[in-house]
Amino acid sequence: MGFYPQNLQAESLGLPLIPPYMREDSGYVAEFEHGMNYAVAGATTLSSQLLADEGIHNLVTNASFEVQLKWFKESLPSICGVASDCRNKIGHSLILVGEIGGNDYYCLMHNGKSINEIKSLVPLVVKTIVSTINELIGIGAQTLVVPGVLPLGCSADHLTIAQGSKNEEYDPTTSCLIWLNQLAEYHNQLLQKELNHIRELHSNVNIIYADYYNATMQIYRFPYKYGFINESLKTCCGGGGPFNYNSTAPCGDEYATVCDEPYTYVNWDGVHFTEAAYKVIFEGLFQGPYTTPTFKSSCPLSSVVKVGKSSSY
Repeated sequence: MGFYPQNLQAESLGLPLIPPYMREDSGYVAEFEHGMNYAVAGATTLSSQLLADEGIHNLVTNASFEVQLKWFKESLPSICGVASDCRNKIGHSLILVGEIGGNDYYCLMHNGKSINEIKSLVPLVVKTIVSTINELIGIGAQTLVVPGVLPLGCSADHLTIAQGSKNEEYDPTTSCLIWLNQLAEYHNQLLQKELNHIRELHSNVNIIYADYYNATMQIYRFPYKYGFINESLKTCCGGGGPFNYNSTAPCGDEYATVCDEPYTYVNWDGVHFTEAAYKVIFEGLFQGPYTTPTFKSSCPLSSVVKVGKSSSY
């Protein structure tokens, strides 16, 4: 697959690669020369306890959004020392808040929750994201990029779980699951409504909504336009099946295979995109029309490169 998405985002902005806060070789790190990535694979917005209350257990990680925010706060003394310096540094940083939320719905779906049960938790997921944004603003954040969730109904893992769905449940143009994409759209609508409210309360703060959903759907609607000549919903690396996705033989397993030309595929392993697809998505976000307000107008690339500080969750 190549770089992690966060590093491709940094590359799109002309920034150095962003180091992870947690490293396998040395544990927690305090370097912040070019920013820090606090993201954790499989992390949910809702805490492990809240999910457990719903009978859900995240088998990937217990490092929820709340935990990542805690790490960020704990690392501040080593980054900037006194509170006034921290406030100034945070105020001159670009903070990427997510993408977060998709893993919550993934966990709920994989634990057998109905679409109505999942939908009932969307307001709580969005409320948790908004609470984190407000905390960041409270400690000095001035420029935040807040992504919506991706088109869940186009994901190979979700499509594999939902095999046997009725024909009318699939989009005739993309073959994505309509009801799952509608769930993603519902999340994104609620999130944008809340972001508008934050803008009203904090007119001096630059809140940029990143429309990951439509930046990605452009690829599923017109894959050949971007050079994705293989089936757009099928993975490059996987263990077989209609979408080359098998949870018992995931990418990296001895029984999984890897395609010869990843750049012709949209999907890498059923959960992540290929590097080629990520580049199209991020180009649409940072240089195209898929942010509100547009990234170019609200956060010129020249100023981002000059600052050279990016924080990521």
